[in-house]
Amino acid sequence: MRQYKRADRLSGQILRDISELFHTDMPVPGNGMLTFTRVTLTDDLRYAKVYYSYLGSEEDRALVARYLEQEKNHVRSRIGRNLRVRHIPELTFVFDKSIEDSIRIEQLLNEIKRERKDDEQD
Repeated sequence: MRQYKRADRLSGQILRDISELFHTDMPVPGNGMLTFTRVTLTDDLRYAKVYYSYLGSEEDRALVARYLEQEKNHVRSRIGRNLRVRHIPELTFVFDKSIEDSIRIEQLLNEIKRERKDDEQD
């Protein structure tokens, strides 16, 4: 059986807590969709990178990035209430473009499929 590091378990808890916090209590500016994809913690549990994806306009994405940067201390204090650690990790929000990349790949594959279908019909 694989033994999980405490950092792995805690990063899962932080991800759940942040997702819940933004879903229920903190309205996100803009008209897009904000999703938190993963959290990585240093082994000493002092620093956490929170990866997020935002589907919306470029202007809204910049607005959300500024909003997350402004609210990171508030988010840290709110999630710290549920964590059983001596030091609440410092949060850094990092944009994760993997969801956008996968959507783009899906679009390209669909385009290739349509072109092949059109070629077969000719």
